[in-house]
Amino acid sequence: MGKTTGFMEIGCLEEGYAPVLDRLKHYQEFVIGLDDAQAKQQAARCMDCGIPFCTNGCPVNNIIPDFNDLVYRSDWKNAIDVLHSTNNFPEFTGRICPAPCEAACTLNINQLPVGIKSIEHAIIDHAWEQGWVTPQPPQHKTGKRVAIVGAGPAGMAAAQQLARAGHDVTLYEKNDRAGGLLRYGIPDFKLDKSHIDRRIEQLKAEGVTVRTGILVGTLQKGCKVTNWSKETISPVFLQQDYDAVLLTGGAEQSRDLSVPGRNLEGIHFAMEFLPQQNKVNAGDKLKGQLRADGKHVIVIGGGDTGSDCVGTSNRQGAASVTQFEVMPQPPIEENRPLTWPDWPLKLRTSSSHDEGCVREFAISTQEFIGEKGRLTGLKTVRVVFKDGKMQEVAGTEKIYPADMVLLAMGFTNPVASVLDGFGVLKDLKGNAQASTEAVGGYVTNIPKVFAAGDMRRGQSLVVWAIREGRQAARAMDAFLMGESELPR
Repeated sequence: MGKTTGFMEIGCLEEGYAPVLDRLKHYQEFVIGLDDAQAKQQAARCMDCGIPFCTNGCPVNNIIPDFNDLVYRSDWKNAIDVLHSTNNFPEFTGRICPAPCEAACTLNINQLPVGIKSIEHAIIDHAWEQGWVTPQPPQHKTGKRVAIVGAGPAGMAAAQQLARAGHDVTLYEKNDRAGGLLRYGIPDFKLDKSHIDRRIEQLKAEGVTVRTGILVGTLQKGCKVTNWSKETISPVFLQQDYDAVLLTGGAEQSRDLSVPGRNLEGIHFAMEFLPQQNKVNAGDKLKGQLRADGKHVIVIGGGDTGSDCVGTSNRQGAASVTQFEVMPQPPIEENRPLTWPDWPLKLRTSSSHDEGCVREFAISTQEFIGEKGRLTGLKTVRVVFKDGKMQEVAGTEKIYPADMVLLAMGFTNPVASVLDGFGVLKDLKGNAQASTEAVGGYVTNIPKVFAAGDMRRGQSLVVWAIREGRQAARAMDAFLMGESELPR
């Protein structure tokens, strides 16, 4: 490495945030990234550890020691080339990935890890500023036609890889704009949508046809998100008109909470609430937008989606925000000798929590309470887990006042209409059955129909979506051409 003793001499420097009172006034990104000198110092902490566990911990297997060394040497051009060799969209992962690579960092055994995510963020932002991110159209065309259903990170990554291999790719998206859950599931203050827009423009310049507002499959009753669609295309048409089809839709089926009072007005899924604010931020006019202004909001679910609901509710002017998590509060610090290099269980406090939120752990909702059909509160009870089973603690019942409840308990599976339309077999969780074997990987039971991302693995991270999109692209290229030179 460039500085072999850097990890002993230099401490971890984390990215900064704009002050809470300032950032609550808008929906723009507020992270203060590392400047060139700070990124160089952080990169100097990367050890010559011999076995880069960080690379193994990263789902796309970023070549982290190499780009750290290049940043330390101020060779930013080669740093972005190394980063792009494994990751199509590092501006996405550099902003919203939870960084399993840092959990696997050798330094994390007994001190703070290298700030890999912040370095990745610095590299890609530097590359865009310098004009180094340019379209890479293929030199030769294969004459093969590929349809990709779902323009989220998996679909975008697969489209880019297949287009660069010379195939004619059409990317279908049911929403009015491309990006999938990056566009309508993640608030703008975490990921500004201009980052998606310029990547879509790059895809188009590389030969990808992007068609939005198109639903592939059958309109499923109760699936509100498909109301944005303008046109429906039959799966049969895609199978007949294309040489291969890739399904990369998101896991959009929200987990529900079936307790008494669930039908009261004021109870909404997170994915009813969050997309609306993103659409308003984009300039759309919405009638009857779900808003938290002046309301006592309770978010049920302690994950990232719940955190996004907290941040959005505070920006809308909620009177109070409380977040429920049914699991007990995890330890503030992980037991590193026990957990390293795996992803540890520990208390994670997001920037949204810092903006104002009461967090309640080991709590379960027994009933929603209301008057005249409108939510006024909910009844809870404390719980403990014994022998793997949840048990209510007698005498701990409590009534919480609430004007709005947002259900953010995760997602169970992709919307069934697409898979059913193609006749794709599903696993027990409702995801597409498709293995990841090197030969014949990502192919479903239907000839020339492939599946990747959340559509195949269920709810997951953006970095896993990119990985699966890249690997599926290689499998499809090999299917179409007999062999593939695309990287996995």
